Amino acid sequence: MAGKKRAKPPLEFRNTQLADALQTQDMAALAFALRHGPTVVPLLRPGQRDDPRDGGEVWTYRDPNTGDVALLLFSDATHKPAALPPAVGLQSPGWLRAFLGVHEAEITTVFFDIAGPHPMQASPADLIAALDA
Repeated sequence: MAGKKRAKPPLEFRNTQLADALQTQDMAALAFALRHGPTVVPLLRPGQRDDPRDGGEVWTYRDPNTGDVALLLFSDATHKPAALPPAVGLQSPGWLRAFLGVHEAEITTVFFDIAGPHPMQASPADLIAALDA
């Protein structure tokens, strides 16, 4: 049937390998999942639909008492707390490595699935090492 386009399957905002690694609290599995799959990132501002180079503006948490900055990453968009901005981005391992490299001095910790079901945290330096391995 010429002229009919197939509907694209909906984009899934999840990384099953990352969820499995968080469930077992296995840092080696976490590193593998980050190197080989996407990460869900909360966005302050979503990217422009017509500009594939615009990934949006990543939301980070700054502790009002200490000034410490945390990057929150998720294995699945459904694990993002409702109190965070509603938009999410699905970012590649290369993007995560570049983002951590640029902001390593500012970010004090990275939390995965902070509200559960299996939260975990790591330093930016540890994640950079895992992504570079």
